[in-house]
Amino acid sequence: MFDIPDEFSMLINLVFLAFTGAIAYNGVRYRDAEGNTDFVRLLFGCIAAMFFFLVLFRDVLNLVAFS
Repeated sequence: MFDIPDEFSMLINLVFLAFTGAIAYNGVRYRDAEGNTDFVRLLFGCIAAMFFFLVLFRDVLNLVAFS
């Protein structure tokens, strides 16, 4: 979709990891005043965590290769 130079790809991946990691952490750890979890925050927190680990293992650490 975008033609990003190779020298910026790691920087963009790290920025993406920072944002998705913050969203995942907030979504999974969120509790209201009564201590109850919110289903929508858990859902989007888990989706953000999935993308976090996908980019981490595939693009940053090069441990997984999908065909």
